Amino acid sequence: MALAVAFAVLAGLVIGSFLNVVAHRLPRKESLVRPPSRCPRCGTPIKPYDNVPVLSWLLLRGRCRSCGEPIPARYPLVELATGLLYGAVVLVKDDAVDIALGLLLVTALVPIVLIDLEHRLIPNAITLPAAIAGAVAILLLDTDFIVEALIAAAAAGGFFMLAAVLYPRGMGMGDVKLAALLGLYLGRAVGPALFAALILGVLVGAAIIARKGAVAGRKTAVPFGPFLALGGIFGFFAGEDIANAYVDRF
Repeated sequence: MALAVAFAVLAGLVIGSFLNVVAHRLPRKESLVRPPSRCPRCGTPIKPYDNVPVLSWLLLRGRCRSCGEPIPARYPLVELATGLLYGAVVLVKDDAVDIALGLLLVTALVPIVLIDLEHRLIPNAITLPAAIAGAVAILLLDTDFIVEALIAAAAAGGFFMLAAVLYPRGMGMGDVKLAALLGLYLGRAVGPALFAALILGVLVGAAIIARKGAVAGRKTAVPFGPFLALGGIFGFFAGEDIANAYVDRF
């Protein structure tokens, strides 16, 4: 188990480095593979030994080796977060389908959070392949789960579709598709996931209003995708236990 978790963390660090590229280039409609990563200030290609996740950033003290331009701490933090989440999936889950879905979900949610925060956009180029990959994983590893997954996807997507129709300024179609994606991956656990996302959104909204005042706070645009993503992670690790406890009680 220790070796499996360690391998998952290392794989997550490497995948996290690529997800940084995805988050930067995908919304700009740039190739994900060419040109190789380079310093945005001096244009010098980043050498392989300067592109080791987290470690290179620490050794370079967060600066480009060639020109000294600061490298945002976001990059190693994304790599570290992805690595830790990969490790947590392998540590906590023991079923093949849960591990596969967890790793796929993390891989999709990390760039979604970054892109939505910067561009107010949840790309179809992420949600659609993630939905296909999740459906394939379920069909290959646990066909009994597919009915629950499809019902949860329809229910979660339908709920947010209704919200988008009633209040289009506060909810976009990207959020609708992301909610449906969470339903596909989480099944019944999507209920606690969406509830957690809504609670987080309300708390952050209240904090913004408390800081800026009611008028300015209500005009502040806050993307909901990151809350859905955090709720999805919560739902993956704890949602099934919560849903089962609720069903058993009532």
